[in-house]
Amino acid sequence: SGTYALSSYTGIDRPTKDVDVFAKAGDALRLLAFFRDHQFDTIVVDERWLARVTRGELFVDIIYNMPTVSVHVTDEWFENAPEATLFGATVRLVPPTQFIWSKIFVQDHHRYDGADVAHMILKKHDQIDWRQLLSHMELYWEVLLMALLNFRFIYPSERHVVPRWLIEELIEGHRDQ
Repeated sequence: SGTYALSSYTGIDRPTKDVDVFAKAGDALRLLAFFRDHQFDTIVVDERWLARVTRGELFVDIIYNMPTVSVHVTDEWFENAPEATLFGATVRLVPPTQFIWSKIFVQDHHRYDGADVAHMILKKHDQIDWRQLLSHMELYWEVLLMALLNFRFIYPSERHVVPRWLIEELIEGHRDQ
């Protein structure tokens, strides 16, 4: 996920300090044990969602939950995941729907991933399962609406790539509040 998935999907390259790997919680523990057995340093940064493998200044974040809401990494995250090559290894990318779901909640006083969400919508709108995303965002429908309105502002000539029914349903939800 993270910068490498964004680059693979959109062609946008930017510097990054790490590699983000999504894993189910049990798999994250197995990954940590594997790397520890191979002389890497490992640490559970936050038991709710993040572990890290380091060697010197290099590190890999292993993410098994989203820190802001209870969004657990599950088998669904790896279904139909496209493959890419990273440092000579074949890896599976987080699918566009789950990429957006993981990034949409990253917004606070020191970090905002709204641009990543907008770029993913622009480049991979035809691969996003909009109904699944809406279902995932049910309790946080306002966050999804804000992201879609933000997309429409950034890319006004591409508004048509977001299904009209989705915008209407989210606005209708707003009226019902």
